[in-house]
Amino acid sequence: MSLPPSRPSSRLRSGRAPAAVALCAGLAVALSGCADPDEGTNGVGRLEAGAIEQKARAAVGAATAVRVTGALVTQGQTYRLDMRLKKDGGEGSVTARSTTFALLRVGDALFLKGSEDFWGQAAGASPSPGASAGSAGAAGSAGSAGAAGSAGSGADVAGKLGGKYVKVPSGDPVYKQLRGFTDLGALLDGLITLDGEPVKGERPTVHGVETIEITGGEDAEGGRLDVSLHGAPYPVRLERAGGAGTLTLADWGKDFPLKAPAEDETVDYGSAIPRT
Repeated sequence: MSLPPSRPSSRLRSGRAPAAVALCAGLAVALSGCADPDEGTNGVGRLEAGAIEQKARAAVGAATAVRVTGALVTQGQTYRLDMRLKKDGGEGSVTARSTTFALLRVGDALFLKGSEDFWGQAAGASPSPGASAGSAGAAGSAGSAGAAGSAGSGADVAGKLGGKYVKVPSGDPVYKQLRGFTDLGALLDGLITLDGEPVKGERPTVHGVETIEITGGEDAEGGRLDVSLHGAPYPVRLERAGGAGTLTLADWGKDFPLKAPAEDETVDYGSAIPRT
């Protein structure tokens, strides 16, 4: 008498199922480890370091606006910036030697605003040559403004200028220096630079943005640049060579209102302003 073919018991079948699931899970993990890390990105992570730097510089050159925050060290002086910049001007604040002042530029018109303490220090450091109060908001006459050069007049100057936007004369030597903080092209062209042969590094997340890191040399002594892996390849963070400061770059292409201050908020101090 022949017996029917045997079938695996339900116990055996149930024992094999977990093994099959575990095998499939193991294969999935192995396959995911081979996934393209640049899938879903802008693709710059696939490029060589030099090409990434070029892409970043091209994106900067085409940018219409940006916000720059952080520390900038130049000629031994540390400046802390919080500036919003676009093609036709910029606004924000600069801190140097524990003193903060505001800058505003609309076209070629550049304005500086500081507290009474700020202007008191400036007037005390160096007298101003004959100056005049030229706007409706300027307190005092040309004679009283010109008295800024006399002894003991620092408090008077501070009272007139504190909290006001002072128009910086284009012929004043300080105009070019201060304008540099408000010029999108000039500021970033001078900053987005690595010293030495560029090297591709890690993929850090900077302020919530996935980036690809490129450094100046293997030891990063030539600086470090983190470039966004999403959207346009904008720089997100810059560490300058030689410890010359670290800057965060955000709000790329985000427009903001920019207009000259009202007349009653402005003082025209004449051909030169007090030094600080």
